[in-house]
Amino acid sequence: MTQRVLVRDTLKLVNQIVRLSGWVHARRDHGKLVFIDLRDRSGIVQIVGGDVLKDLRIEDVVDVSGLVKDRPANLQNPKIETGKVEVEARKVTVLSHSKELPFPIDTDGYEIDEEIRSKYRYLDIRRPRMAKNLRLRSKVVAYIRNFLLDRDFVEVETPILTKTTPEGARDFIVPSRLKKGKFYALPQSPQQYKQLLMVAGLERYFQIARCFRDEDPRKDRAYGEFTQLDLEMSFVTQNDILTLTEELFTRLVKDLFPDKHMTQTPWPRFSHNQVRQKYGTDKPDLRKDKNDVQELAFSWTIDFPLFAEQSKEDFYYGSGQAKFAPSHHMFTAPHPDDIPLLDKDPLKVRGLQHDLVLNGFEVGGGSIRIHQREVQDKVFDLIGFTKEQKKQFEHMLTAFTYGVPPHGGIAPGVDRILMAILGEPSVREVMAFPTSASGQTSVMDAPSVVEPQQLKELHLKVVESNKKEK
Repeated sequence: MTQRVLVRDTLKLVNQIVRLSGWVHARRDHGKLVFIDLRDRSGIVQIVGGDVLKDLRIEDVVDVSGLVKDRPANLQNPKIETGKVEVEARKVTVLSHSKELPFPIDTDGYEIDEEIRSKYRYLDIRRPRMAKNLRLRSKVVAYIRNFLLDRDFVEVETPILTKTTPEGARDFIVPSRLKKGKFYALPQSPQQYKQLLMVAGLERYFQIARCFRDEDPRKDRAYGEFTQLDLEMSFVTQNDILTLTEELFTRLVKDLFPDKHMTQTPWPRFSHNQVRQKYGTDKPDLRKDKNDVQELAFSWTIDFPLFAEQSKEDFYYGSGQAKFAPSHHMFTAPHPDDIPLLDKDPLKVRGLQHDLVLNGFEVGGGSIRIHQREVQDKVFDLIGFTKEQKKQFEHMLTAFTYGVPPHGGIAPGVDRILMAILGEPSVREVMAFPTSASGQTSVMDAPSVVEPQQLKELHLKVVESNKKEK
């Protein structure tokens, strides 16, 4: 059997017999002649034939053998890469029939209800825009990985089953079968693990990390899970982190998105007070033309207050009696000049936090971390942690007694950055199988009811409430 070739290679194989495999993307019946557009992972090419093509339907999977021919100059299609050639079908084998699709896939898909797209996500991904987005995502992740490995970073995977700790959002908890009545938590981020890797002396760590937070969805945040570049370094200043991050994404945009242009380089840096006073937000959209999807305006926001006044919504911090909540998270280091204010006026203490902003979206955040146990203890006290809550971090506090280097890092969101660069309306447009706004996992009927035996093994019992939900 002739070896299969990809659609894009037909341009180099004029006057040769080739075998192509793919999906029937479109069909046009002109009587004696039938034209189909055949699609594979590399693109689309026109197939022409007679009876061998007559019974084909949209999205049938077929194997086509035929002669590659130049198309007449007046019939060439400049809209597709292979528009100068066509394949004269000699033999066609249907490998799999397709029934009628629940929605068209030859459009960008924005007009289709998202719940339906999510239910048939494997079909939605067939549309060229979605396939392109996922391929670009793969290239972005590979670029990031190679960039960091070339700079002596070590890629380390950290546990998914970990410990529930009050870190700023609701945890997803997982019951333990072996430890009766106890639970794991899915990580909101690898925050504690990456700091422990700095204690371990790796000095430069990264991973493309999956993170899990039980937070309400919005256009720049999917419900449940997301992906971030997690990065940590020892013996660095805040400027070191910002400079490395800026170099990474400046090069990435130039190499992978050559049609995009940056509003300003180097990226502007604003203090939190300055940017709020000037733009009314700490994540300003600095594009000169807000309608120009090719324009990328990166900026930094720094010098955040370390604390904010604690509100009723800060249920995950402290005993409810404290006045303060961390404005970022509880591991952010205070500005060295402001440490005396921890005892005098905590709300005036600046944190060594930095937020990465792109086109009005916060696409990453990080900080220099606390590396002295006594300072970490002080922050825990200020946010009202009880002795029991402090015990949840005893592993961290103990590690901090064994010689800890100053360290810090950043965690840009892969989904958010791609959404902003591509000008997509939601992070779900750059994810393969996102959870919908209603909390249902794409394609799967999840969350779902589990078998009674599973609950028994996990020492759990589901109790239905008699109270009507308001």
